[in-house]
Amino acid sequence: MEPELPSPPRVIVGVDESPASRWALAWAIGAARLRRMPLVAVHVSRAPVHPFPEALPVHHAIRLDEDDRSAEVVERAFDEVAGGMPPDVETVVVTRLGPPGHHLVELAEEGDLLVLGRGRRTLLARILLPSTSIYCARYAKATVVIVRQPSPPDEPEKSWSERQRRFWKL
Repeated sequence: MEPELPSPPRVIVGVDESPASRWALAWAIGAARLRRMPLVAVHVSRAPVHPFPEALPVHHAIRLDEDDRSAEVVERAFDEVAGGMPPDVETVVVTRLGPPGHHLVELAEEGDLLVLGRGRRTLLARILLPSTSIYCARYAKATVVIVRQPSPPDEPEKSWSERQRRFWKL
């Protein structure tokens, strides 16, 4: 059963196990504090979804197990970023199964702030998995903030043209 969501405006943040997601969560916590808005942390698992999960007992068990794992992912992210759920911010955790972009766009309404992380992806990952942040930027009615994962200190920042040359050499 999904928790009752606060009414807009609110800060909605996509949370997964990536470092970019941790940066987005930290930014979202700060934005929720600054704007005194509730925070909705969303983890969407890409586990296979069947239209009638009750018809397949095995699939139903997988779905229940995936919900528990999703809640653990969000809890671990809050522990790493803020030492647990921030007591001064109203926080709701939502877990879903399916395509992340679709669910995030569905949750984010006009007036909300949708926060996503943007990490580094290999060419193969770009081909096999569509970009959630691009999907959300294209279709969301809410304001979308994409937080970029910072470069490591020993790696110099490359210009756009250098990144393009490297991309096309592959």
